[in-house]
Amino acid sequence: MARVVVAVMPKPEILDPQGKAVQGALPRLGFTGVTDVRQGKRFEIELEGEVTDALLAEVEKMAETLLSNPVIENYTVSVEQ
Repeated sequence: MARVVVAVMPKPEILDPQGKAVQGALPRLGFTGVTDVRQGKRFEIELEGEVTDALLAEVEKMAETLLSNPVIENYTVSVEQ
């Protein structure tokens, strides 16, 4: 069984109000030195069989069509051991 992780983040030019809210709350909670926070999504997908190029291409297609909005988000696909 293979586990593939899709990490989705807003593109750098897109405003991230949730990240800014977290950034503003951290100093009030005593955490200092944080200069920026961006909030995204993480999907862990378990798949049958071994990781192949075809399987990764299928996950890329999932990420592009359902898991992310390519207009405002970037995504990365990685394999977890």
